[in-house]
Amino acid sequence: MKIASPEWQQLLADAAAKIAVHTDPEKTAAFAVHAAELLKWNKKVNLTAIKDPAEVAIKHFADSLAPAPMIPPGTSLLDIGSGGGFPGIPLKVLMPSVSVTLIDASRKKVSFQQHVIRCLGLGDIRARHIRAEDLARSSEGANAFDVIVCRALSSLDKFAEMALPLLAEGGVMLALKGRIFEAETEAIHAVPGMSQNGEDRFSLEVRKYRLPLLGSERAIVRIQPHFSNI
Repeated sequence: MKIASPEWQQLLADAAAKIAVHTDPEKTAAFAVHAAELLKWNKKVNLTAIKDPAEVAIKHFADSLAPAPMIPPGTSLLDIGSGGGFPGIPLKVLMPSVSVTLIDASRKKVSFQQHVIRCLGLGDIRARHIRAEDLARSSEGANAFDVIVCRALSSLDKFAEMALPLLAEGGVMLALKGRIFEAETEAIHAVPGMSQNGEDRFSLEVRKYRLPLLGSERAIVRIQPHFSNI
């Protein structure tokens, strides 16, 4: 199977359907363009260690679409550490009404994201070379986003600490993880602003699933701070 071939696109569509996300030929064609550019740029920029076409379809694209049912239409979404554009660009393709901002500390990765955005002709999405901490200190970033997502950050507490100053009132954080352990979710209690006097200031939900065909364990951790108590 070749990357971005009709067979590849069908595999991706089938994999997405198995995790309750439905796409269409126009959207899978856009994912195919992203995938082809990913592997082309990967020869000069370190974007991914995954090169097998089936694994690219499932681990990068289908997995990026998994949180879609948890994202309301028309919201503003921030993708922290977007890397090769995941999950932000696939989510934008799937949900055009969502306003998306991608940030990454690597200028080369941001250049790739901007290239894919141009290739796909996407609107209301931008890629920025900025750290989350710096964005949070700006007037356009502080408490500005309804949904904040990330993949591959080392720990939930680090993600929560970075995301909290960027989150709008009533907003949610979505962490896309591999296997999740109780100790990692418990660490969120120590994040400043997430608890006070032993009382939680957030609700937490863990949705576990397995990647289609591959069977790898995955989890989406949904964290919603109680801003009314902060």
